[in-house]
Amino acid sequence: MPGSVQSIERAAAVLRLLAAAPNGLGVADLGNALGLAKPTVHGILKTLHQVGFVEQDHTGAHYRLSDAFGRLGESYLDPNELRSRAINWADSLASRSGEVVRVGRLVEGKVVVVHHVFRPDDSDQDLDVGTTLPPHACALGKAVLAFDASGAARPGRLDSYTTRTIVDPARLAEELMAVRAKGWAGEFEEHTVELAGIAAPIRGLGGLVVGAVGLTGRIERICDSRLRHRSDLVTMVRATAEAIGRDLREER
Repeated sequence: MPGSVQSIERAAAVLRLLAAAPNGLGVADLGNALGLAKPTVHGILKTLHQVGFVEQDHTGAHYRLSDAFGRLGESYLDPNELRSRAINWADSLASRSGEVVRVGRLVEGKVVVVHHVFRPDDSDQDLDVGTTLPPHACALGKAVLAFDASGAARPGRLDSYTTRTIVDPARLAEELMAVRAKGWAGEFEEHTVELAGIAAPIRGLGGLVVGAVGLTGRIERICDSRLRHRSDLVTMVRATAEAIGRDLREER
């Protein structure tokens, strides 16, 4: 059996010490308590700060547990940050694909649209930011549901929106398994008749899926003559998701 991971053990020890010190501790305090060199402790604290588990006081000399550490069951990423990192990439995807592009995240079992780019033509369109979508019936939702390890976000009841909506839990589980294997999700008239969609998960720090980006359009534009999702659009969507995730990982 493999042994324990030393860096994780040390990080856990730092968190335990900070939990017992409401006024915070300095690098030297932590180093002395754990028998570690200051550079080692500083590296641990820097990483814990980046992931939002610890924060510094106004002097920058002491560290303490952040409020986010007590809310581990919640999403660590603010929706405004996800939107701000996604804007340029989503706009570019809409321009290149010619289709509607949305960025969404799961909130209480629904997909909330945090950014929406209109199809770049002169048609009349409504802004979808803030609206919710059923995760089992859209590519955007399936791209996130597939990577929900706990299964807590999966809807208990699978409502039908068209004759193609997946309403059987076993079939949905198979679909999500396929999404994990491919790395992207597809939709074919599952939420709205005559529309199809493609989406890919956005991964933040540590590979955690924090949302998804996807495009939606008429079947004849999203699919080929054999009703398969166009490979060029799949490549665009996956590249956009990776670019947004890279920005999130580099900036935090």
